[in-house]
Amino acid sequence: MTTKTAPSKTPAAPAAGDLLALDNQLCFALYAASGLVTRAYRPLLEPLGLTYPQYLAMLALWKQAPRTVKALGQALDLDSGTLTPLLKRLEAAGYVTRTRDADDERRVQVALTPAGAALKAKAAEIPAALACRLDIPAQDIAALRATLQALAQRMKARQT
Repeated sequence: MTTKTAPSKTPAAPAAGDLLALDNQLCFALYAASGLVTRAYRPLLEPLGLTYPQYLAMLALWKQAPRTVKALGQALDLDSGTLTPLLKRLEAAGYVTRTRDADDERRVQVALTPAGAALKAKAAEIPAALACRLDIPAQDIAALRATLQALAQRMKARQT
């Protein structure tokens, strides 16, 4: 009697000649998927008046505010040169305030305005709407997110 083994769900490594094929590059798969997911958010964020990077900043602020620009940049993995213009636009929209810290004027505190805090209730529908757009089971999304978070942690650990 022979026993059948289940086929492996792990893709085979590319053949030596295919190592430089675009479709075999992790970086390209991440880049392409990231761009497509970001575009899927666009119509969901337009009614809120937010871009995708602004949405990420608001998510971080909804979790903890006020925060310094430095702490927000660390949470989002963005430098202040990228974050400052984004925060200026959120401030112009009336969602956040930026104030210099009284104890150390080099630090800038970012806080939610009442309008910014109220936006959270409207944004609460976005994750479910995105899941519908992606048409991927919730457990697969959770597994993919965990894999990507683990990858990011490994990459950060190697940088230090």
